[in-house]
Amino acid sequence: MKLEQLASAVDAVIERGSPEIEITSTAGLDLAGPGDISFLANPKYTPQVAATRAGAVILSEDAVVDRDDIAILRAKDPYVAYTLAMRLFFPVPALKPFVHPTAVIDDTAAVAGDVEIHAGVVVGANCSIASGVRLLPNVTLYNDVIIGEGTVIHSGVAVRENCEIGRNCIIHNNSTIGCDGFGYAREADKSWLKIPQTGRVVIEDDVEIGANTAIDKASVGETRIKRGAKIDNLVQIGHSCTVDEDALICSQTGLAGSSVIGKRVILTGQVGIAGHLKIGDDAVLTAKSGISHDVEPGKMMSGIPAFDNRDWLRSTAAFRKLGDMAGRLRKLEKKVFSD
Repeated sequence: MKLEQLASAVDAVIERGSPEIEITSTAGLDLAGPGDISFLANPKYTPQVAATRAGAVILSEDAVVDRDDIAILRAKDPYVAYTLAMRLFFPVPALKPFVHPTAVIDDTAAVAGDVEIHAGVVVGANCSIASGVRLLPNVTLYNDVIIGEGTVIHSGVAVRENCEIGRNCIIHNNSTIGCDGFGYAREADKSWLKIPQTGRVVIEDDVEIGANTAIDKASVGETRIKRGAKIDNLVQIGHSCTVDEDALICSQTGLAGSSVIGKRVILTGQVGIAGHLKIGDDAVLTAKSGISHDVEPGKMMSGIPAFDNRDWLRSTAAFRKLGDMAGRLRKLEKKVFSD
């Protein structure tokens, strides 16, 4: 693809270099060769621009680099532009409709004609599978599952009874959608009595769910993951939770039952949310934060238990000095009491 075509496709402007340069792929600054286009979004990687062998680099509108021997493109957001370039060079393979002979599909299931159903797939009674769906090997759909158009479900995923998955979703390997919520009542003899889990999980359009993630169905009602939410590997979503639009949940995060996660919230790695809490829109919880109370919209929180990130940064800075402070305090005590 010529540089001119690529620039137009990713909404970038050529600042330097011939529009006729041939670009064949994408790569990071440290790995790129003469046929690759790369990008710089984080200023800390600016030194890599001096050494890169890339044929072209996408920069922000105000980035300053000292290279006049490679093509330079300017974009409002270089990371987005580079992502668009990657999608051009590495498109999703076209659908090849077929049903593998080892797939087991109940006679009552409604399956569109243009779907991919691979080896070992099981589709239960009264399921509905829309146009363009891909079910990779050994996917299991329990009874009464609905899968929307264009959704891809990777091998080993289990979608439990009555769950609904929207359009253009991606669910990665070995995740479980709609497993029983963790609900028990304690009897008089202190043993645990299982509470029937009669609800379901609803996943709206354009949601992506990583590998080995579990999303529990509600005991009554539903657990809902709203449009555009992105959930990483190894995440636990408890029963009756709501994850709102465009939320981002990173690996090893756990949501206890009935948590409500607002729009565009970012939960970084290993965040823990106690049950029945609300995290307001646009909040950010940094890694390993433990949340024991509601979080206001737009707040950045850190720590266990979590509190305002700026206060947490000051506190951790002071914590590192506690050893020295204790020594100084002992010296002062000796001086005071010796006098």
